[in-house]
Amino acid sequence: MSGGEPQHGPGHAPQHGPQHGPVRDLAADYRDSGFGASLGCGTSPAVLAVDLARAYLVDGSPLRAPVEGAVAASITLLEAARTAGLPVLHTRVVLQPGGADGGLFARKVPALRVFEEGGPLGGFAEGTDPAPGETVVTKQYASAFHGTSLAATLTAAGIDTLLICGLTTSGCIRATATDALQHGFRPLVVDEACGDRDRRLHEANLLDLEAKYADVLSLDRALAIIETAGARH
Repeated sequence: MSGGEPQHGPGHAPQHGPQHGPVRDLAADYRDSGFGASLGCGTSPAVLAVDLARAYLVDGSPLRAPVEGAVAASITLLEAARTAGLPVLHTRVVLQPGGADGGLFARKVPALRVFEEGGPLGGFAEGTDPAPGETVVTKQYASAFHGTSLAATLTAAGIDTLLICGLTTSGCIRATATDALQHGFRPLVVDEACGDRDRRLHEANLLDLEAKYADVLSLDRALAIIETAGARH
């Protein structure tokens, strides 16, 4: 993928033409084998923005990726949720100096050192800062649920569905969506509002999430869900 270029999840035809090739065939095989049923949206959705950090956008960062389009789509999603009065939650990664609290994850991915406390790359990307009163979950691992209070926060607020956006598709988005399902929350992953180092990674992971763990939605569909939910408030 390239910066600003919309991404399209497997099983979801891009606007410029039908999907084709091995990804399309695998998506059809999954469906024919009994995978990929729809979870749908529950009665109380929220937007969860995962790790929209400067580290993915600043040249010279080891995590730099062509995700400008995904960040722009995430901002659109956040603004729509706020306008509709829906809850918005954010995650960020913060590690102690030296990364000891990152455990084996920090050992496996030394590039995570950019998230050590006080570093310039760990802050929120321009335009994605949390608004006053919005929950910010600090984490050390890929999933927004692992070792955090997120599940308790969602339960207390009566939230049953998460519209998930952010970075990166193959890492923290995938882990968070999978754990959301396992904690009893409906994960709706917003295709264009997620990004990765390469479009192939993005598409392959959305294919598998759609088959097993989440619903993968277009940005337009996610915005329609937000509008409908806001009208009920």
